[in-house]
Amino acid sequence: MLSTIHSLIRRVPIWSVYLLLMVPSVYYFYLAATGMLSVEPIKALEHKLGEFGLQLIVFGLAVTPLRRHLGLNLMRFRRVIGVMSYFYITVHLLVWLVLDVQVLSMIWQDIVKRPYISIGMLAFVAMTPLALSSNTYAVRRLGPLWRRLHKLVYGIAILGALHFIMLVKGFQLEPFVYMGLIMLLLALRLKLPKSALSRSV
Repeated sequence: MLSTIHSLIRRVPIWSVYLLLMVPSVYYFYLAATGMLSVEPIKALEHKLGEFGLQLIVFGLAVTPLRRHLGLNLMRFRRVIGVMSYFYITVHLLVWLVLDVQVLSMIWQDIVKRPYISIGMLAFVAMTPLALSSNTYAVRRLGPLWRRLHKLVYGIAILGALHFIMLVKGFQLEPFVYMGLIMLLLALRLKLPKSALSRSV
């Protein structure tokens, strides 16, 4: 079964995955422009773009555990997932800057005064070097440093979920589900020492 799935995965062109992951952004903008997204279309558009970006981050974190524990190898899509998660977070930020706040002086005030925005901006800043180095040239140029740099995604994922938790009004389960998934996926990435594994058998 897995061999069939892997054979199909190898036939999927990478460019088609980029196009597929672009579709939700076009759809969200269409809904917002036609008034079908919400009574507050800009806020709803921000939320949809940011949440999809967080979903892609979670999916990217799941790639290694899926291969390690289930034998499902999606590694060839990991770069696409990472780049597109940055794309969605960037557009999420631009919608907030250009369509929501608009006034430059208020942008800095919001970043300083609202902790959830500060956390979101920190996550975005940390994502930027990962996106810029998501190419073959950077992998070769940075060598072992590339892997260490891209481990920033663990903290970025936690910051993204925390941003979501602090953003919503009142208690909502959904942001905590994202945080729980992220913590679970990070735990599954841990490699237990052989001594610990032998004791657990």
